Amino acid sequence: MQFAKIENNIVINIEVAAQSFIDTLPGTYIKTPYNGIRAGIGYNWDVTNNVFIPPQPFNSWILNNRWQWIAPKELPSDGKKYYWDEQNLNWISITN
Repeated sequence: MQFAKIENNIVINIEVAAQSFIDTLPGTYIKTPYNGIRAGIGYNWDVTNNVFIPPQPFNSWILNNRWQWIAPKELPSDGKKYYWDEQNLNWISITN
């Protein structure tokens, strides 16, 4: 099983071990995935909602009700590849 070690509501480490071993370790460990979300180092543990929240990728992105960060502008669905330009708050097409 996989467990996230939590300090100050931040995942600081991931351990793969049996529950019986985790029970011998000091600190707070939470089994992951939890509520369908797999934890990673740097994720926040939201105690109120019992969910791991990934780090916010950009300041402008907002957290949706499925605990995912979304851009303030929808990603174009034209089959092209894009990257997010935080300065202009827009998707920029990647051209080869």
